[in-house]
Amino acid sequence: MTGSGDRRTAILLTLTGTFITAGTAHAAGGLISIDGSLFIQIGNFLLTIFVLNQLLYKPIRGILAKRKETITGSQTRISGLAEEAKGKDQAYLNGLKTARAEALKKKETVLQEVAQQEKAIMDEVTRKAQAELALSKEKIEADKEAIRVALLKDVDLYANLIGQRILGRAIG
Repeated sequence: MTGSGDRRTAILLTLTGTFITAGTAHAAGGLISIDGSLFIQIGNFLLTIFVLNQLLYKPIRGILAKRKETITGSQTRISGLAEEAKGKDQAYLNGLKTARAEALKKKETVLQEVAQQEKAIMDEVTRKAQAELALSKEKIEADKEAIRVALLKDVDLYANLIGQRILGRAIG
């Protein structure tokens, strides 16, 4: 706090000296008189520039430089984070794409397994149906043969009965 107080005091003294010197030049009859006071005014002006430069401009320029440096650093960090986020996003999308491809492969594998199981079941059902059909054919053939034999025994009896009906008399 005392450093800034000293700076303010120096600035006030410099400005006061400048105004006092300007006042004496004005009292002499003109704004600028070419005598020894001109060199004092030039010296005062240069001293004022030097003091203002040391007390005001350099600290302000330093603050502005630090601020610019901070902003640049923040922008660099933001750019880095944006690139990192972009990379993570791309990695996420690649992972998602890979997961989808793997899921599709698994789905295809499961569908193929189901199709194979379905084919095996259909083959088994077809085999059983063919076996039952063969058994049914054999049974029908056996029944047909039994009926044929039974009918052959009674053919003469039926022929006589039919003949009697047609002729209307007993055949003998």
